[in-house]
Amino acid sequence: MDDKIQTTAEHAEANAMPRVHEVHSDPNQPCIQTAALDLSQGLMAGKSPAQWAYERLILYIENFEKSLDEAHEVAMGFAGSDSGVIRIEGMGYFEPDIITFYGQDQMGMRTQLVQHVGQLSVMLRALPKQIETAEPKRIGFRLAEDLNKA
Repeated sequence: MDDKIQTTAEHAEANAMPRVHEVHSDPNQPCIQTAALDLSQGLMAGKSPAQWAYERLILYIENFEKSLDEAHEVAMGFAGSDSGVIRIEGMGYFEPDIITFYGQDQMGMRTQLVQHVGQLSVMLRALPKQIETAEPKRIGFRLAEDLNKA
């Protein structure tokens, strides 16, 4: 417990910063806590709900990929939807409130899902990688790399 006395402004600012907390049954399971703290150090002012959702999804995808072996890639399922599972090949946002996902469905058909941030409910899944690719595609790394350039 931090016994430091805070001014009213410091207290309000600390409570406005995004927080994250995770606990897993496997202590070796990677958590996003450190990465999320790095994200929260950036400027919050001026970010739309779409940009905030996009940036946090990148953290979750990148973290999920850390637990995958070479035979699997990340995919998304969408709760409350018949859209099935999308093998993630790209992701973006359209301010102020739209997130879009690009990829392929389980039959290999090109797929794009456009979703309002208020409806966002994503389930990350591990799918066997496509046979024709030598290595699994790691979209989380590319998304995080792009985010760091901005």
